[in-house]
Amino acid sequence: MKVIVPEKISKRGIDVLETAGFTVVQLTPAAVASGELARELVDADALIVRSAVKVNAALLEGAPKLRVIGRAGVGVDNVDVAAATARKIVVMNTPGGSSVAVAELALGLMLALARQIPRADQTTRAGQWEKKSLEGTELSGKTLGLVGFGRIAVEVARRARCFDMPIVAYDPVARLQAAREAGAAMVPLEELLAQSDYISLHVSLTPESQNLFNDRTFAQMKRGVKIINCARGEVIDEAALARALESGQVGGVALDVYRNEPPGPLPLFSLANVIATPHLGASTREAQERVGTAIAIQIKEYLQDGKLTNAVTA
Repeated sequence: MKVIVPEKISKRGIDVLETAGFTVVQLTPAAVASGELARELVDADALIVRSAVKVNAALLEGAPKLRVIGRAGVGVDNVDVAAATARKIVVMNTPGGSSVAVAELALGLMLALARQIPRADQTTRAGQWEKKSLEGTELSGKTLGLVGFGRIAVEVARRARCFDMPIVAYDPVARLQAAREAGAAMVPLEELLAQSDYISLHVSLTPESQNLFNDRTFAQMKRGVKIINCARGEVIDEAALARALESGQVGGVALDVYRNEPPGPLPLFSLANVIATPHLGASTREAQERVGTAIAIQIKEYLQDGKLTNAVTA
């Protein structure tokens, strides 16, 4: 059986597949761009992607033998799940494999906002000594609001407790037991917006969550609130965010995800109270080792034994 891997995954994951006797075809970004992915998919049984390769209906039409698509990560926004379902192709992901990595980045961005670390670095390197203008704030005693309370948010909550931050959380599904165990109080979204000094986003992209943060919801927040988005760029109305930052309603934002990636020269990037990173959430050696190995095992077990693990659709 043939497995196509058009994005880099861990060597251990590749070893799992080759040891099982599968033919593994690894492609470079240049090869994908030249159309080689479509050519290789003609007789492929499985496809493993991360986030760069877009698996759309047109691509799937040229893959008559494809049985399973594995996403080495959590979100499946880059996979047309409906088109895969129509063709009876299973789509799997690896929830949990990158939770710690994303949670640690969210905490790091929170600290960067609180202590103005990027600006401190830039001005010091430029020969300036901006000690007075760089006075920060402590996380201790500040209320953290977590919008979405899945695996990643639970890990954020556990770590934020070490900073003595009161934690409130909102999720469309009431995860009361998980919240109690993580030391968070589940509250309605409106209450979270009104209480929080920091808001960290961890919702998946759905019709309900798209543009969830807009002029109306920004107006419901504490003045000067700081926002961290390591979820999906589409959750925030970027134009409304710019207005809220310019007015001071939002005191600062740290973005790891964007509506379009790469985002190009966003107007937001010209604002001093914006920290931007290039979708680094799951980009740690440890997380990539975990998700690459996990998706390879899941693909192997499905192709060999029909075992379904973390299937988004089947």
